[in-house]
Amino acid sequence: MTETLLLTLAVLPALVVAIVFHEVAHGWAALALGDPTAKEQRRLTLNPIRHVDPFGTVILPGLLALAGAPVFGWARPVPVSKRRLHNPRLGMMAVAAAGPGTNFVLAAIGAVALGLVARGAALPADGLFGFAMVSLQMFILINIFLGLFNLLPIPPFDGSHIVEGLLPRRAARAYDRLRPLGFPLLFLVLLVIPWLFPGLGIVEKVVLPPVLWAERRYMALAAWVAGG
Repeated sequence: MTETLLLTLAVLPALVVAIVFHEVAHGWAALALGDPTAKEQRRLTLNPIRHVDPFGTVILPGLLALAGAPVFGWARPVPVSKRRLHNPRLGMMAVAAAGPGTNFVLAAIGAVALGLVARGAALPADGLFGFAMVSLQMFILINIFLGLFNLLPIPPFDGSHIVEGLLPRRAARAYDRLRPLGFPLLFLVLLVIPWLFPGLGIVEKVVLPPVLWAERRYMALAAWVAGG
């Protein structure tokens, strides 16, 4: 019970920071590219209350974690008006990329911090020292996962806006019409199919490898800092 509580205390702040900075990055990118919608609606704030979706950010991830299923969720998206961007096509690609890009930067900051903390490895790996190590490791992993997860080319995730911007205009319009099917498709691929056909290993073979690959790179950065 104590370990579960400590893990929760390590995960929740990391998740909130990752989500809030992700969303605010979309808004700032949009503002820089001509769309002040997020600023007008007072969403360019680090106040988590203005970004958290009670179901998508708290309830659903909690239920999935308890069920041992792949954990995913969402926040209240920062409003972006494509028509107000200076270049709607390229602008939406840049705005979409800003969220995951921010998560990757946060993961790098977490890796540097972990390396600096690890320099005190002579200290007992328990108490506040051990908690700080675990918290930073979770911070790195959560930001990696959130960044890569949002790059999936499935509407309405950020990757879908990037793909749409790369497609020819006619194909982009057809792709955009698939947006209402995004979440049902996600639930089908990540929850329903793995439950019906566990032997396929969709999560283990498709979702986890890029996350683990990126985690190794960030841990290498932390080790480099620790040895510096």
